[in-house]
Amino acid sequence: MNSRQPIPVVVLAGFLGSGKTTLLNHLLRSSRGTRIGVVVNDFGSIEIDAMSVAGQVGDSMVSLGGGCLCCAADASELDAFLEKLAAPAHRIDVIVIEASGLAEPQELIKMVMASENPAIRYGGTVEVVDAAEFDATRLRHPETDRHLAVADLVVLNKTDRVDAAERTRIEGLLGGLCPGVPVVAADHGRIDPELLFDRRPWSETRGQLSFEDLLAEDADEGAHAHGGDCGSGCPGGHLHHGYDSTEFVSEQALSPRRFIDFLDARPAGLYRIKGFVYFGVPGHEEKYEVHAVGRFLRFTPGPWGRGEQRVSRLVLIGSGTDGGALARGLAACREPAPQGTPPEAMWAVLRYVPEPGDVPAEG
Repeated sequence: MNSRQPIPVVVLAGFLGSGKTTLLNHLLRSSRGTRIGVVVNDFGSIEIDAMSVAGQVGDSMVSLGGGCLCCAADASELDAFLEKLAAPAHRIDVIVIEASGLAEPQELIKMVMASENPAIRYGGTVEVVDAAEFDATRLRHPETDRHLAVADLVVLNKTDRVDAAERTRIEGLLGGLCPGVPVVAADHGRIDPELLFDRRPWSETRGQLSFEDLLAEDADEGAHAHGGDCGSGCPGGHLHHGYDSTEFVSEQALSPRRFIDFLDARPAGLYRIKGFVYFGVPGHEEKYEVHAVGRFLRFTPGPWGRGEQRVSRLVLIGSGTDGGALARGLAACREPAPQGTPPEAMWAVLRYVPEPGDVPAEG
C-alpha cells in the first residue's frame, strides 16, 4: 500500500459477543506485512504491528469509564487518536476502529468523515453478526436493524454453530434488513483481509521472510495436512479460495455514466472493487482511484505519473460472481471518443468524491 495515499479507516461494529475482537485478531494475524493501527473500544489508540501490540503511541491510551467512543469521546478526541496513528513515523497502512458493543456506528462514521486530517479517509463500515444468537440479539437490541442499515459489509459470523437451513433463513432476513449490502459468511471471524484493505507482501516491506511469514506458512501447511476447512468453502485453509477475483484492464477510456450504471447494478456477491479509472473527459483527465467495500463507494482523483500510460486497471473480488459477465459489463463501459464527452457527464462520478465533512457516499 502506498504510504503517501490517505490511510483508510475501517469501522468494525457489532454487539457484544458477535466476534469483533476475534475477527480483528484474525486480520492482524493474516496481514502479512501490512501495519494495522487500531482504536479499540474504550481503550484509546494503540499502534499494532501485524504480529502483536507493538506498544502504545505516546499518551494516547485513554479510559472512557466503560462508555463507548461514539458517546464518550467527541470528534476532536477521536481525531487526535487518528492523527497519532497516521503520523508517518508509524508507517501505518490501515486503521481499524473496533467499536464498543453498544456503540452507534453512524456516529463513528460521522466522526471519521468530519476529520480534516488529509492523511486519513473513511474506508467503510463492517457489521459483525452472531448467527447463533441473531434472533436473541435483535430482541435484546432493537437498534440492530438500524446498525445493519448503515453497514457497507455484513459478516455473518459463527456460521459453524448453525445448520444450513438456519443460515439461509438469517441471510434472507439480512437481505430484507439491509438490501444490497453484501453478506460474508464466516466462522471464528475468518475472512480474507483483502475484502477490506490491501495487504503489503513481505517483499515490499522487508525483502526477506519474517517470523510472521513463517508462522503463516506453518498455519497453511497445517491446515492442508489435517484437511482443515478455512470456513470459506475451501478445504485447504486458504481464505482467498472462497472468493472470485476478476481483473479488467482497458487502454480505452471509460464512460463515466456507463461505469456508474455498472457499479449501481453490481451483484450482491461482489464485495470489493479497487483500482484506477481513466475517463478522459475534458477538464477531468486525472487518474481516478476507485475504492468500494460492499455498497460504500468513493473516487479519489490524482495526477498520473510522468510517462504513465492512461489505462484503467480494476480488480473485483466477490463470491459466486460471474467473472465473464463482469468483464463484459466493464467492456461495455468503454468510450470510443472521450474528448467529445460533455463535462457534465462527470457529475455522476464527482458525487462520490467526498469533501471534508461530507457523509460517506454509497452506491
